[in-house]
Amino acid sequence: QCRLRRGSARQSLLLVVIRPLLLCGLAALALLVGCGRKTAPPTLFQWEDYADPPFLADYIKTYHETPNVVPFGDEDEAFAKMQRGFKPDVMGPCYYEFPRWKEAGLLQPIDTAKLKNWNKLSPTLRHLPGIDAGNGKVWFVPHYWGNTSLTIRTDLAPEYAKSQSWNILFDPKYKGRVSVLDGVDDTVPFIARMIGVDAYNMSDADWVKVQAKLKALMPQLRFVSSDDTALAQGLASGELVAAMSWRETFAALRREHKPVAYLEPPGGIFTYVCGLVMHKNPSDEAKALALIDSALSDEAAVYTIEHIAGGPANLSAMGKVPDQVFADLGIPRDLEGFLRNGIFQRRLKNKEKIIEAWTDLRAGVASPEPKRP
Repeated sequence: QCRLRRGSARQSLLLVVIRPLLLCGLAALALLVGCGRKTAPPTLFQWEDYADPPFLADYIKTYHETPNVVPFGDEDEAFAKMQRGFKPDVMGPCYYEFPRWKEAGLLQPIDTAKLKNWNKLSPTLRHLPGIDAGNGKVWFVPHYWGNTSLTIRTDLAPEYAKSQSWNILFDPKYKGRVSVLDGVDDTVPFIARMIGVDAYNMSDADWVKVQAKLKALMPQLRFVSSDDTALAQGLASGELVAAMSWRETFAALRREHKPVAYLEPPGGIFTYVCGLVMHKNPSDEAKALALIDSALSDEAAVYTIEHIAGGPANLSAMGKVPDQVFADLGIPRDLEGFLRNGIFQRRLKNKEKIIEAWTDLRAGVASPEPKRP
């Protein structure tokens, strides 16, 4: 505390008069400074389904404000938008994509000690290679996961329901009645694995073999699409016998009691993981962290598996989920064991070259026009 020197009666009188004014002035200044510290709601740049209310609920309870949500439908589009100057606070890329964002200098590490839900996440996902930033920080916080395989009509191709083989894509019997996803991160590793090539560690000679297999695939295809509606409609009508898809497509058809299976060949199926990252210059770091934590809540995890048919990274809340939900998705309750046995989709080397080749190959293949329900 500051000590005031004794003075004359005049000084004492002045102090009696001036001190209240000084205190009022300081109080007003403190109020102004406090107001200056208030920041706008953070901006979440995310896949549309994963910005639904349950992912934001905890944040809203804490800050009594709703975050800004800007959806994206394609990670290349999202990356280009940020390169042009768009500055969100929290973003939602997938595991195979975030390294490009990191190398572009768009990210800063996230302190996991400031996330109350961090230890609820799958240990397998918390230790994904390449996400650790040292000192208890990570570049990428796993949020949810899913699978890439084939959904088939078991009544139209019963032999493949029995064998669980992906070779149905190349079976002449089903020419023109199969489809694949349009993204290289899904289709290229999938086809490479069918010929024994690790797409994440391809030599030039390996890539030549994979391109030849992709070229052989083109005449077999009805269309190339990642549109869940088009894939589900094609399978439901019988236009498609098999479609490379995410598990959500299978689950939607299963709920409609369609005769479908999601193939799981020996050696496991592909697992994609999507997560949350923080911009290198968030408008308010505390709010950005709270927004990330909110998306990892128990409520959000239950919503993910029950309403989106995705797999949440937060496994601690899964005890609240009925057995039927797991049955409808075709996954076991032991999600940790299931994740350990999967093949995680990672970053493709020379991705731009692969995209260019894939674009040329599929140029002559039709895109679907979804039918009206």
